[in-house]
Amino acid sequence: MSNIEQDVREFLCDNLFLTNGDSLADDDSFLEKGIVDSMGILHLIAFVEEKYGIPVEDKDLVTENWDSVRRISDYVRSKIAALEPVTGTREASAVLADCGEQAA
Repeated sequence: MSNIEQDVREFLCDNLFLTNGDSLADDDSFLEKGIVDSMGILHLIAFVEEKYGIPVEDKDLVTENWDSVRRISDYVRSKIAALEPVTGTREASAVLADCGEQAA
């Protein structure tokens, strides 16, 4: 499991009262399982913005980005990758390194 997935699970356990983050599969829907409600999604968004230093734009506020551990981690990785053309590979790689991952 990568660090982004682990970070999301820890956040869910620490802030949204998920008792066992390891029992949650990467593709389990937060909404279908009743893990996260609309306020919880707002907390997840704030967590991602602060933890990874990436702005979440209004157009990114769709279920496809926020309804599972995998969707959030894929979203974070795509936003970090999008930093590369703007800030250079080195800075995007530094963000990934802070997450405990390597740039592709």
